[in-house]
Amino acid sequence: MFENKNYIIAIVLSLAILLGWQFLIVQPRIEEQRKQQEIAQQDAATTQADAGESAVPTSSKPAPGVAQGIAPAPGAGATAQPDAAMSREQALAASPRVEIKTESLSGSINLRGARIDDIHLVKYRETVDDNSPTITLFSPSGSQTPYYAEFDWAADPAANVALPDSQTLWTQTSSGPLTETNPLKLSWDNGQGLVFHRTIDVDKDYMFTVTQSVENTTGEAVKLYPYGLISRHGTPHTANFYILHEGMIGVFGDEGLKEVKYKDLKEEKAVRGGKIKDGWLGITDKYWAAALLPESVDGEFQPRFSYIPGVDGYQADFLGDAITVPAGGTSEAKARLFAGAKEVGIVNRYDEQYGLHNFDLMIDWGWFYFITKPMFHMIDFFYKLVGNFGIAILLATVVVKLIFFPLANKSYVSMSRMKKVQPQMKEIRERYADDKAQQQKAMMELYKSEKINPLAGCIPVVVQIPVFFSLYKVLYITIEMRHAPFFGWIQDLSAPDPTSVFTLFGYLPWDAPHFLMIGIWPIIMGITMFFQMKMNPTPAEPAQQMIFNWMPVLFTFMLGSFPAGLVIYWAWNNSLSILQQYVIMRRQGVKVELFGNIAGMFKRDKKAPEKS
Repeated sequence: MFENKNYIIAIVLSLAILLGWQFLIVQPRIEEQRKQQEIAQQDAATTQADAGESAVPTSSKPAPGVAQGIAPAPGAGATAQPDAAMSREQALAASPRVEIKTESLSGSINLRGARIDDIHLVKYRETVDDNSPTITLFSPSGSQTPYYAEFDWAADPAANVALPDSQTLWTQTSSGPLTETNPLKLSWDNGQGLVFHRTIDVDKDYMFTVTQSVENTTGEAVKLYPYGLISRHGTPHTANFYILHEGMIGVFGDEGLKEVKYKDLKEEKAVRGGKIKDGWLGITDKYWAAALLPESVDGEFQPRFSYIPGVDGYQADFLGDAITVPAGGTSEAKARLFAGAKEVGIVNRYDEQYGLHNFDLMIDWGWFYFITKPMFHMIDFFYKLVGNFGIAILLATVVVKLIFFPLANKSYVSMSRMKKVQPQMKEIRERYADDKAQQQKAMMELYKSEKINPLAGCIPVVVQIPVFFSLYKVLYITIEMRHAPFFGWIQDLSAPDPTSVFTLFGYLPWDAPHFLMIGIWPIIMGITMFFQMKMNPTPAEPAQQMIFNWMPVLFTFMLGSFPAGLVIYWAWNNSLSILQQYVIMRRQGVKVELFGNIAGMFKRDKKAPEKS
């Protein structure tokens, strides 16, 4: 019967999505994270012997459109490989450095090789504890997890030109640390009539500007190729979750967005794009990223992703067009480096400020960005008003309810009418118990006369699903939600409710299994869902009644591992729906028994009627 199909469709749709999400996505992801941690520990030991190696050896093949033998990442100057990787502190102390000190970043630049290889994000910590360490983004070569950026020059293989490399010791010609107002200036004389200069600027956020210039005091012109690279040794731990991309990322001009997973790059070895005039490329984590932004006013550059077998490393690099340094003259090349947190406002500002090519795609809004991105901006707008992302989610939920109010209103009116005519429906079932065709016909006539849409109950569920997933995406990918507190025990809206009824909310010294981490907010959500379903028409079939009665319990367990912000949204949305449906039912003259005989409902599940 149609009214039963209405419930069945809504139930099957919701359960299929959430059960599939829990058991096919969430649980495997947790297991994968555990395995990845073990693999990462093994990889760290494996890559220790190669930790001091340069980024990548010179390619045996030229990049398209580049002179024979020129590769984006020359391997000259590779250091001798130590027997074991040093600690990060030891690697930092092994070479002279210039401090980086801004309101967003701390760290240092290595004068050996002029690498940007020591960066901390001072605004972000590893946990919600204010005393936990700040996030480490870059680490030097020689440490256990090298991750750095490097800018330099390449030349034709036949040219007899001494160029700076990873072992070149640069001289600081400026004074003091690198700050927003004090750029770092470096120089190096190759002893053959070429003097290399480098100026590194940084803004108050996460953007470095690297200007390389070459002063030619020889009697002949010199042709050089500017390049930049970001190198990461060792396969990093990732969430391995389809909702989020972690790995190589870039926009290669008209080719558009390029996303390459670590495992795919490891198989393919290299991914090249065509020569382009604008674009960017780099490596992204869930919340942090490093990206190269070449500035090619008149020329082009060749982007590339590559895998480095010797160090189990991954590299994003570019090689610019040849620049001729005239005899007695100077030429320069400029590029930028983004190294920091993927804050939506900052990323958008850089996109506009520097005329970048879709730099906002650094944040993985997904295919449904037209829902996800506006959802974030709405929540962020309310956050700026009230100063609490939890309250902002509640206010955004109200706005969503208002937007879909006309649609939901029609649905609830139809459901109220269906509840009102349940006595007539029961009479029809009894009258035509042995004639299903006539029973169906009588039901349809009743629906038509009472202006009932038997599928109306599906509408709120269907409408809520894209909003639910867009909010999940916002909570999962945006750094603004990371460690964002609500009230009380919820100190991170992007993480599950940390309490559990099975540990008496922390009073029992027992680490409950993950699937038993049913906190206070999931319980509140389950209760609101239970009361909302109590307001709907009661299914006639015992099996359907049992599903309806136990569905809130199933949802409570499934949502227990979801971000607390999402559970709070669902509970609040249920509460608003209860209020809306209550008002509509009263206006339709339907008696509301919200607090009826709850225990009796579950008793009825065990009793089947004599006839259906």
